[in-house]
Amino acid sequence: MKITHTEIYRFSIPMEPFVIATGTMHFAQNVLIRIYTDAGIHGVGECSAFPMIVGETQETCLAMAKDFAQILKGKNPLEIPERMQDLLAYADHNATIKSAFDMALFDIAAKNAKLPLYQFLGGQKKTIETDMTIGIDTPEGMAQTALKYQKNGCRIIKIKLGKKVNDDIERVKQIRAAVGDEMVLRLDANQGWSFDDALFALGELADQNIEFCEQPMRTWFDDKLPELALNSPIKLMADESCYNHHDARKLINNQACEYINIKFSKSGGILEAQKIHEIALQHGVKCMIGSMLESRIALTANLHFALASPNVVFFDLDTCLLGHLVDPVVGGLTYDGYFLTVPETIGIGADADEEFLETCERWIV
Repeated sequence: MKITHTEIYRFSIPMEPFVIATGTMHFAQNVLIRIYTDAGIHGVGECSAFPMIVGETQETCLAMAKDFAQILKGKNPLEIPERMQDLLAYADHNATIKSAFDMALFDIAAKNAKLPLYQFLGGQKKTIETDMTIGIDTPEGMAQTALKYQKNGCRIIKIKLGKKVNDDIERVKQIRAAVGDEMVLRLDANQGWSFDDALFALGELADQNIEFCEQPMRTWFDDKLPELALNSPIKLMADESCYNHHDARKLINNQACEYINIKFSKSGGILEAQKIHEIALQHGVKCMIGSMLESRIALTANLHFALASPNVVFFDLDTCLLGHLVDPVVGGLTYDGYFLTVPETIGIGADADEEFLETCERWIV
């Protein structure tokens, strides 16, 4: 099988403004990839640029996509490690756009095997329940949002923090007071705190029954993470501190965190995500599957990966519930409240709506 050409789409999805410690998003800066082959099979991949975290914009993703598509032309898409090595040999980093190509290659491979992607990856069905994320707002506003989600059946809330530390503490306390003791609360400071702020906040919130705190400090303080983990009454999860399996190895060896958040936009896709999962599994470090602002295409791929990854026990797959104003996807995962089901169609089982694609800028390489 050979790759004949690749379609690249500016896949912008309008959304309600979403505020985190590092900025405000007004639309999902996504890119859609379709890799075509001489076997009549095409694979679909999607990535969501989050420049304030990963350093890639939609424009940089589009520019690199054109180069990557040229590199892969004429090559065998079923040789996924070799194809991803081709991209790495051309350009280090750029994990976000690489993840779209990785996803499309896995889609082709699973379709060629006539299996849903989770079965192709060796997985099986299990119950997946996502959390819901609350963006930064006033303590009162965030408590009201948490109550709204709770009334809709949500049982797990992820609270965005990372602004003024005393305000952050008040945010969490008001949410806990509003939702009661039964609801699972997770924190995500998005690198917003200093070491001293993190130590103070986590100590002050010790009695709030918090499941974990994600990425309390900027990555340049990773040398301080082991000290914070040792002294924090709340377990820590590494997010931006863990891009690849080498990061995972260093974090685990340094006892810097209890958990790791895997995101394709950081790992460069499924192939590297599997390596992170394997290292974490070997050391008993549980993982979460997370996401940026992807549509249900990439979220479906996330879910397939999670079903094939027994060490992934936390699920943060709520992005298209967070204010996407359109759903430009045909097929794909379905939500029953906050429980997710993957389609049984071969491959990822999701593709873009052709009417929506007609409104998108397109390149063919």
